[in-house]
Amino acid sequence: MKPDRNEFSRLRGIEAAFPRPEFQRRQARARQAVEQAGHDCLVVTEPENIFWLSGRQTAGYFAFQALILPVYGSPVLLVRELELPGAAANTWLEEIIGYRDGDDPVEKLASLLAAIGCSRPAMELGSWFLSHATVGRIIEKLGRGKLADGSGLVGPLRLTKCGAELDAMRSAAHYAEVGIRAGIEACSAGNDENAVAAAMLFAATAAGSEAMAMEPLVSSGPRSGLPHMTWRRRRFAPGDPIFLEMAGSHHRYHAALMRTVWIGQPPAEAVRMMDCALRALDAAIRAIVPGAPCSRPHEAAHAIIAEAGYENAFRKRIGYSMGIAFAPDWGEGAILSLFSDISTVMEPGMVFHLPATLRSFGNWTVGASETVIVTESGAEPLSGLPRSITIR
Repeated sequence: MKPDRNEFSRLRGIEAAFPRPEFQRRQARARQAVEQAGHDCLVVTEPENIFWLSGRQTAGYFAFQALILPVYGSPVLLVRELELPGAAANTWLEEIIGYRDGDDPVEKLASLLAAIGCSRPAMELGSWFLSHATVGRIIEKLGRGKLADGSGLVGPLRLTKCGAELDAMRSAAHYAEVGIRAGIEACSAGNDENAVAAAMLFAATAAGSEAMAMEPLVSSGPRSGLPHMTWRRRRFAPGDPIFLEMAGSHHRYHAALMRTVWIGQPPAEAVRMMDCALRALDAAIRAIVPGAPCSRPHEAAHAIIAEAGYENAFRKRIGYSMGIAFAPDWGEGAILSLFSDISTVMEPGMVFHLPATLRSFGNWTVGASETVIVTESGAEPLSGLPRSITIR
């Protein structure tokens, strides 16, 4: 079952995002969590967790992959055979197994677990890239009535970032700011959404950004009042609102930023909504302090929004965790949110994106966002870009 150690050994680690000891430290923490949960190994299927544990990254994660992390013994990565050299290059792993196109990776996984001697495995069953049918086949191959879900074991370990991770996120934030600045400069009557998106992508990429886990959001006119719209060739006219949001990426660590632009003077109601959104953002940032629950920033922002009568224009959480990301999402919001009743305590090294947006649905979106690092004394915003509406 062992791979040919010599075939790609010359490539090992040459594309690794961090030194080998960093991944060994992470693996040790994960092993402890797996053992405490009563399992003897964890089958990791979420791309973000596979990266966090090993450094494995590729655009080819649409094909089945799994990292087997035993409590005792070396981790084993199972990937499509085509991915073997890339997996060797961006990890320090010595056990990387390939399956050929046409082979059944489920059979390969089952045989690996048997060879390793995992009798009490858990598996990340909540991954977007693991279908219910595939889980059923894995259970059948393992001869088990059910398979323990280990989806919540690794994610929480990623929330507090080390110094090297924070450096990567500061770089990502710089790329996002450069991209947003370029997008703002491209907003003018007669130009269109595609030109703005192109300017944002070009500038951020030229500044150093790697592939982003989600495309920039660019929408204008009435469609700017619809959440998560992307560019669609719409040409700008006087009086148009324009919504811009994007994330930069460095070693797969992401930082996001959002701003509002208006072609000409915005309506008085939009100005009032923007003022409320910015006050809510300021309040949320002030509420980010170590030891406070993650509900606190949301409560601070929501109080301002509710008092102004804009609850129906908000309808969401004030923020979510940021870090490692693969498409289709640039955030870690599935792990931790800044929202009501979230009792998790904020700690130095956590990173959050706070999009303070208010919408007149089908008309406009106004607001701004910041990605912030939790420090020993509060929050460190990673952008210096003005937050007010830019009039063009």
